[in-house]
Amino acid sequence: MSLDHPPEATTGARARDTGPPRTGNDEKAVLLGFLEYLRRSVADKAAGVPEPRVRTPGVPSGTSLLGLVKHLACVERFHFLGEEPEDWAGTMRPSPGETAGGVLADYREAIARANEVIDACTDLARPAPRPPRRRGPAPSMRWVLVHMIEETGRHAGHADILREQIDGSTGR
Repeated sequence: MSLDHPPEATTGARARDTGPPRTGNDEKAVLLGFLEYLRRSVADKAAGVPEPRVRTPGVPSGTSLLGLVKHLACVERFHFLGEEPEDWAGTMRPSPGETAGGVLADYREAIARANEVIDACTDLARPAPRPPRRRGPAPSMRWVLVHMIEETGRHAGHADILREQIDGSTGR
């Protein structure tokens, strides 16, 4: 069996789609549960895709699976850790030296650090971390969590399409 044509691409098999996550009842547990569900969806879409296909753009804008993962790691660091990249456009383009395994590990590490900040937050109305160069009031942690659900969900949809173009696999 070729890595270029896994079973999904040749048989038309569809992965079992998973429904929304079961979460705790409090607001933070619900928000974090949905964010984790989307984070996992993005990482799973990029995992196991061979080089160079994982970094090959699937659309004219240049978006690739690996670029989406790299970008989302930077977005996690920006919103939850207050770290701003020098070049936002560059966050969508993995360098030739970056491997899929390294970018995925970096994304998981950014998530783990972000989750420490989220876990430590006892009041979602309090400001989230803010990069030093940014002016004005920081948004609330509630706003950041909702925004990250939107941002990650948007890119999870992109990842779904890119992965289906690569090998036909579908589902979350």
